[in-house]
Amino acid sequence: MPTWIIIVIIIFSLLTLFVVLSYLKLKKATNDTGSFNLLHLSDSDFQKTISKGVTLVDFWADWCMPCKLLGPTISNLADDNADKAKVAKVNIETYQKIAAIYGISSIPTVVVFKNGKEVERSVGVKPKHYYQSMIDKALNM
Repeated sequence: MPTWIIIVIIIFSLLTLFVVLSYLKLKKATNDTGSFNLLHLSDSDFQKTISKGVTLVDFWADWCMPCKLLGPTISNLADDNADKAKVAKVNIETYQKIAAIYGISSIPTVVVFKNGKEVERSVGVKPKHYYQSMIDKALNM
């Protein structure tokens, strides 16, 4: 067998191993990096929490890989905005009623509320600055 074929097989094998290990790491990842400023909302406290000021809410589920990717970003936003806005998460598997009320059909969905009213919504994973601009826009309304 020519040397170049052996090299291609080795490179392909290493790339495959890298992809599999990355997937397994992501699969074990948590959606919450432990921010003290991040709120976890339920049916009983959702309305009260969003009723005053600006609140960014991440609607997510444990089985959602993009949600897991977004988790650290949401935690960072909670810490960065602790003095001016609330940042929260709602697990749509546990609190299906809230998800139904707000028409959450794809996750992750991030919704910004101001004084209880939805002002902006984003579906899918976006960079941190995108969500920060959503918060800033709501604060300046």
